[in-house]
Amino acid sequence: MLSKAIEELRRIESAGIFSNFGPVNSTLEHELERVIFGGTGECVTVCNATTGLMIAMKHHLRDRLGRRFALMPSFTFAATAHAALWAGLTPLLCDIDVETWTSSVVAERELLDRFRDEIAIVVPCTTFGNAIDLAYYEWLSEEYGIPMVVDAAAALGTLCEDGRAFGTGYRSPIVFSMHATKVFATAEAGVIYCADREVSGELRSMTNFGFHGSRSALMPGLNGKLNEIIALMALLKLPDFEAAVEHRAAIAELYRRELPELTFQRLVGRRQAFTFVSALLPQGVAAARTELLAQLARDGIDLRTYFSPHLAEHPYFREVSTWGILPNTEEVARRIISLPLSDFMTAADVESVAQSLRRAFKCLAP
Repeated sequence: MLSKAIEELRRIESAGIFSNFGPVNSTLEHELERVIFGGTGECVTVCNATTGLMIAMKHHLRDRLGRRFALMPSFTFAATAHAALWAGLTPLLCDIDVETWTSSVVAERELLDRFRDEIAIVVPCTTFGNAIDLAYYEWLSEEYGIPMVVDAAAALGTLCEDGRAFGTGYRSPIVFSMHATKVFATAEAGVIYCADREVSGELRSMTNFGFHGSRSALMPGLNGKLNEIIALMALLKLPDFEAAVEHRAAIAELYRRELPELTFQRLVGRRQAFTFVSALLPQGVAAARTELLAQLARDGIDLRTYFSPHLAEHPYFREVSTWGILPNTEEVARRIISLPLSDFMTAADVESVAQSLRRAFKCLAP
């Protein structure tokens, strides 16, 4: 992509501004606000989404002294727990809904009631880009007096029922990833969206060592700024982004039709931004998942098992986290596979994957 933008690269080089909220980065933020969020709210770019989570969590801790937990699902990526730990918090892991694979309302409420005075923040996650009910979380925040930071790493491009981009108008920080593995793929980047411009301004200052209107640190901070080269990559990606999300959603629907043997995630909202397509193996095949992956690899098909192990199964997080009962998480993690997906996949590719899976099922099913 950058090879087609030689003149733009020359302009960056001529300007001599490669970071520190440069003009390309500023343009990217405004275009993300306009194109994706309909001109509502504010986007703050960050060098990666994990840093964005760390900053957003730390922002809420300035008036939450003495509270130690960050409530989050155990069925999520390691970055969520690491960000909480770097912010000085202990991950408090809850179970997931058996159909949507996002945090179980019942499990969250049980832990909120048990640890109410010790929970600093709640971190709901948009598992695999699936939307969550932000109005509910806004109510939950008010009911318990606990702030929210939404880990929406894979949800850039997800649409709610009303057709608006997920997060539009939400006043708590929502952190999206623009990593190379995501639908909005750059080398490494993230963006924090927030409809509260005062909060957004403080988050921006925190990405710049806590400098706020001066060269003196007035709040916690680190170097989380996005450089101009990666900002340019993101700007170049933006015109084709909508078509890429639509294409991936169509391929995901083909997988659902071709593989009725699998149990797919129940979708929330109008459209999900798919990085890959996850599904649960049939009970009779799940125990042979390792061999299944090996058989598909011999056919040149790369299956993954996100998020298995789940957080409470990671050796490190087992030592430093607290969790409730996790029956749904354990069942989903035991059976999960992630099917390949890209901007260039075709219906024929889906059929090839489906045929390989069915052959493997016949060999492995008891």
